[in-house]
Amino acid sequence: MQMGFVNEIAKIATIDLFKRNKKTNELETGMFVGRPFHLDYDHAHLLIADAWKQKAGGIPQGSFLLAYYENEEAISEALLLRVLHPTKLPTDSDVISSMVEYYKDNLKTGGRDTQLDTFTRYEFSFSGVECRILGTFYCDPSGKIQFGADVENFYSAHNYSVIKPNTAILEAIVNFREGDHIPGNATDVEIGKVRYSSSRRFQDHLETVPVFVSPQDFLGKRTALFGMTRTGKSNTVKKVIQATVLMSTKAGESLPSQSSDSAEENLKSFTDANMPKYPVGQIIFDINGEYANANIQDQGTAIFELYKEHVTRYSVLKKKDFHVLKVNFYRDVRSGFELVRSHLSTDTADYVKSLLSIDLTPPEDTSDKSAMTRYARKKAAYLCCLYQAGFALPKGFTVTFAGKIDLNKWVKADGSLDPSKGITLEEAVNWFSTIWDRYEDPFFASYKDDKGHEWADEDLKALLVFLTRKPKPRSSTMISGFRKLRSLADKHTETAGKPFEMEIIDELRKGRIIIVDLSQGDPGTQKLYSERICHQIFADAMDRFVKNQPNNFIQFYFEEAHNLFPKKDDKDLSQIYNRIAKEGAKLNLGLIYATQEVSSISSNILKNTQNWFIAHLNNDDEIKEIKKYYDFGDFTASLVRFSASSDKGFVRMKTYSNPFVVPVQIDRFPKNEGE
Repeated sequence: MQMGFVNEIAKIATIDLFKRNKKTNELETGMFVGRPFHLDYDHAHLLIADAWKQKAGGIPQGSFLLAYYENEEAISEALLLRVLHPTKLPTDSDVISSMVEYYKDNLKTGGRDTQLDTFTRYEFSFSGVECRILGTFYCDPSGKIQFGADVENFYSAHNYSVIKPNTAILEAIVNFREGDHIPGNATDVEIGKVRYSSSRRFQDHLETVPVFVSPQDFLGKRTALFGMTRTGKSNTVKKVIQATVLMSTKAGESLPSQSSDSAEENLKSFTDANMPKYPVGQIIFDINGEYANANIQDQGTAIFELYKEHVTRYSVLKKKDFHVLKVNFYRDVRSGFELVRSHLSTDTADYVKSLLSIDLTPPEDTSDKSAMTRYARKKAAYLCCLYQAGFALPKGFTVTFAGKIDLNKWVKADGSLDPSKGITLEEAVNWFSTIWDRYEDPFFASYKDDKGHEWADEDLKALLVFLTRKPKPRSSTMISGFRKLRSLADKHTETAGKPFEMEIIDELRKGRIIIVDLSQGDPGTQKLYSERICHQIFADAMDRFVKNQPNNFIQFYFEEAHNLFPKKDDKDLSQIYNRIAKEGAKLNLGLIYATQEVSSISSNILKNTQNWFIAHLNNDDEIKEIKKYYDFGDFTASLVRFSASSDKGFVRMKTYSNPFVVPVQIDRFPKNEGE
């Protein structure tokens, strides 16, 4: 792969798809292979001779052909065809009958020693091929070549001749872009070569045809990579990362921290040169650790090594040169509680649901003494739950909240244990436990009559139940309560500092690559951190959008996405991955995900995916799923038939600006930039 931006393919924009030889008036765009004998809006049935196929270097399944309408003085229209499979000719029954008779007479019908006469051999050499019509290339009034993904009109089949495009024309076809994007743009990057079939006896003798992608197709878009294990999905992801880095380094300017006077300029995603206006941030959720660590399959080079100056790595464990994904649960209450929510999100116990519904957000109006008093009690009770669950305390840590002389005396007869003056968490646990045991005391009934509300609101009650493990005052301990948090204790750090998700967002806004190494975490941990980080990035992007502040592009990469994403039939659209898929475009959030099975991913995500890379699939269930999208139905047989080992990197690619699927052999991820 050429690792700079490509200028060499600028010729594609000016290729003449209708060029004829001035002397012979024959088309010079490829090799004649046949003529259609039936044509409609969707399919073309072609008559092809063995000699024509041989001369053209074969007609592989899935290959592109051009059918030219020739009933005009100047040809200005060509139908783009894709070869599907053989079809019957009207004369096939007669040919088969004759062939059977020759076989019965034991005559040699092929090779140099054939015993067939010339006319019969000629008749036997014809066959039929069915093709799908992908659309029409035509010249607009200005002379520019356009592509329409249908047939505006078709004429009698005898008016068309079909050619197999030469190298230059095929390069123009597979790299054609819809909209304003001109093939050959300086930002296009070569990703692979055209490949039609697993067998390459003919193709190995032909000039290779490069396939380019525009990184703009991936920025803020959703991209899927499907295929069995070891079919080259990770290699393709790394090519996308590589192309994005190259584009990001040429971004126009740094992301401003404050809103400017021009809303239009703030929300503009690209400069006039089709470069991103601001550096592109990329975050990789590395389930297997292959991006964050050196590995054999990249010949000693992982993403972090190739772009050391641009990469920051995070890990669930403390490792050299890695930041640790930990939160000080005592200092950063809101971030810690979000991790608690994620950890307990699947727990169906009523008391757990009550806990997860509490609000630990500080009151906006700090002058509201009643609200501040209630918040201080809730916060203290929550921190007591953490302490009981074994979360290590920062040195000298205390909590302060409003008690009451009568209540203080219940805990300590002389009333010397006063929470308003600051007490340790051990003392606070004793204080709250005593209060809950005596919550049916007449004191609280009088308090309610006097104030019009209970001393403990519903949030505080939920916390007291969780802390004491008693569903009701004076009852015995009969629930797990705070013990459910013990497995979260290793996510806590005593060090004070900015929460890791805030650090990550700051790095992404600068256009850096973040690799989150989740390889040493259990599935629950992987899901916990992934969702937490995604939630924070999404919330930050939405906040900037609402405040009319600029959002640079941020690209999410998910390997083994089935471990994190909602399943096929999951209808909960509030899940963060569904929200990124549905709402991410306006926030400049891109999503790139890779997994083995199409059926393992939520249909809500699939339906919003614009870029597709499909490698080997091994069963009909997956084929049925992929047939629902674009024109992948043309490749269903070959996707199952091909070998995952010998055809590694052989994909069918559909990108946002390409109007049809292209079969591509993806280039190997290079060891060094420039290879």
